[in-house]
Amino acid sequence: MRESSKVRKIAFVGDYLPRKCGIATFTSDLLSAVAAAHPQSQCFSVSVNDNHGGYDYPEEVRFEIEEQDLSSYLRAADFLNISNVDIVCLQHEFGIFGGPAGGHILALLRELRMPVVTTLHTVLREPRPDQRRVMQELISLSTRVVVMAERGRQMLQDIYEAPPSKIDLIAHGIPDVGFVDPTYFKDQFGVEGKVVLLTFGLLSPNKGVEIVLKALPQILEEFPDVVYIVLGATHPNELREHGEAYRVSLEMLAKKQGIEKNVIFYNDFVDLETLKEFIGAADLYITPYLNEAQITSGTLAYTFGAGKAIVSTPYWHAAELLADDRGVLVPFGDALAIAREVIGLLRDDTRRHAIRKNAYRIGREMVWSKVAELYMRSFELSRLQGAATSRRSLLTKTLAQRPRELPALKLSHLSRMTDSTGVFQHATFSIPNFSEGYCTDDNARAFILAVLLGELGEDPEAGRGVATTCAAFLLHAFDTQAGRFHNHMSFDRRWLDDPGSEDCQGRALWALGIGVGRSPFRSFQMMAGQLFASALPALTGFTSPRAWAFGLIGIHEYLRRLSGDSFVNQTRETLTCRLMELHERNATPDWCWFEQELSYDNAKLAHALILSGRATRQPAVFERGLSALRWLNEIQISEKGYFRPIGSNGFYHRGGTRAKFDQQPIEAQATVSACLEAYRATSDVWWYEQAQRAFDWFLGWNDLGLELYSPDSGACGDGLHVDRVNGNQGAESTLAFLLSLAEMRLAQNMVTSFRAPIVVEA
Repeated sequence: MRESSKVRKIAFVGDYLPRKCGIATFTSDLLSAVAAAHPQSQCFSVSVNDNHGGYDYPEEVRFEIEEQDLSSYLRAADFLNISNVDIVCLQHEFGIFGGPAGGHILALLRELRMPVVTTLHTVLREPRPDQRRVMQELISLSTRVVVMAERGRQMLQDIYEAPPSKIDLIAHGIPDVGFVDPTYFKDQFGVEGKVVLLTFGLLSPNKGVEIVLKALPQILEEFPDVVYIVLGATHPNELREHGEAYRVSLEMLAKKQGIEKNVIFYNDFVDLETLKEFIGAADLYITPYLNEAQITSGTLAYTFGAGKAIVSTPYWHAAELLADDRGVLVPFGDALAIAREVIGLLRDDTRRHAIRKNAYRIGREMVWSKVAELYMRSFELSRLQGAATSRRSLLTKTLAQRPRELPALKLSHLSRMTDSTGVFQHATFSIPNFSEGYCTDDNARAFILAVLLGELGEDPEAGRGVATTCAAFLLHAFDTQAGRFHNHMSFDRRWLDDPGSEDCQGRALWALGIGVGRSPFRSFQMMAGQLFASALPALTGFTSPRAWAFGLIGIHEYLRRLSGDSFVNQTRETLTCRLMELHERNATPDWCWFEQELSYDNAKLAHALILSGRATRQPAVFERGLSALRWLNEIQISEKGYFRPIGSNGFYHRGGTRAKFDQQPIEAQATVSACLEAYRATSDVWWYEQAQRAFDWFLGWNDLGLELYSPDSGACGDGLHVDRVNGNQGAESTLAFLLSLAEMRLAQNMVTSFRAPIVVEA
């Protein structure tokens, strides 16, 4: 960097050691390299946590972002702005940031007042629409972008229309190690006298280690002293989802092949010095990845730069780096080809050493000290470009210009209200009321909440536990002979009704549809799908419009995954027609509603038509739902602009007196959900504002100015009376608040990630 450079403070944003992932290693190494090469520059990290406890970070980590918490990205932006940072160096990989396609990071970038240099660790050839949108906006918000392969540069231009002038090609950095004979390192691993094949990196099924194990018997026929070392801990995501199942399957395969004496699994995430020694001991390095769509591989770069002969499948980075006799490429999934090429290299010392020398020579340009200089050039150019274009406003934003920060999502009261059987129906203040037992309605709501929590990434273990308990309750509640759900169960586990209400059946179908369409867990999908199919036929025999509406919402969710189910599609058509006919019989210009009365869960009726009309491309159905919901919203706004739901103390009969109290949380929840669906369908900000207005009812923006929810426990009072909040905190009310909060969080994630924040006037 030139002496006149003014790049004095650099923030590196991404994962950071001791988090176990390749991005964390890269960020840590890059920061260290830049800091060592330019001691006059202050370097620190803003790290991203994938767990609630965080990590035991070193002192250079100055701020931590919670992966799924949108507000923490905005706080990080504030921190960077007030810290007078000159350059932000962002490490981007879709999987490390929260929000749709990792879009939370865009909210942070929009708030920054300094240039951003973004390193793209993944460039997708066939992105989903949301991934393309994130990538294009990421490129737009970055002053410069860095790729590590020529193919990545070309893909950015061809697929994402990135300006060539803002793209820098900088190789993946590597440690500077000597060109040493492998024999020097082998004794410390107990493999002296052996021919060492090595694969390293976080272990997961896409790494293709089983292909090498299948090749090994043929290699051992000619070279019986070969030992294959698989170095690396199981990838944390793989470990969370499947435990050590993949590693165990590899060990079983080795035993089946009779090669267990020639295979070493080293299950650890080793430090850099130990890693260099493992690489040093290798005679050949193998990367048998199964997918070509990998633009960067740190493990490949490390071993290449250490001067190792490499046999690899032709994923993008390998195909480019190993060209011109710098390595050997084999087809994907081809054990015979791996065996043939390994044997050929072990037979031909001259060729093997020539490949090593070619790799080592090129690798000298990839050592971290040289990579640090290239990054510093990019930083300096970004600073000059940023000053010339004034890309970011220097104005701070008032609270009115920032997205509304939502309450923390607390589950402690819901946990109190749940035992091994299910969710208790009622509470006396905050104490579960055992004498009132359980109901299917509330367990269906809790199951829906658990699935939404999974989408938010909130406490996945707790969410899965709630989902499992409630799924078991729904399964037990279903009477297979009658095709109906029981609803009320006593504390001593006796069903008190036979069958339950029509609305209960509809709510259960709504929950099961969510399980099929949104749950990531196969067991929930299968259970919910089977139960949904058994419970759906009864729905067309019902007379309750709300049961039809709940069922239609469940049908919509079910068809997200199983759109070809003809019976379910036919049922949707039947129920949609019934709601349309009901509206036609009762609605007039001054009473745009389905019935002669507004009672409970009102917004669900309009919600069902909006979903069904949009999904089936029936504009008349869609517009009928929107007009009914708009009418309902307009009569539920008080003189002061607060949300005022229809009171349950008499409801609202056409031509009669409207009940203002007791206002129920399920009315606010139904309105939040329906208005958010209208917003997603129309992109009309008015609908988002109505959803926010209804949600704010829980927070004290209501007729009494009193909060109904508890910020400490996530509990919610059972209603708003004329003079007070109902002190009891039952399941229906608490779940209404938690569902509203979860849906608002999901919506805000989408809104803030992809457009300027929506401001809601009080």
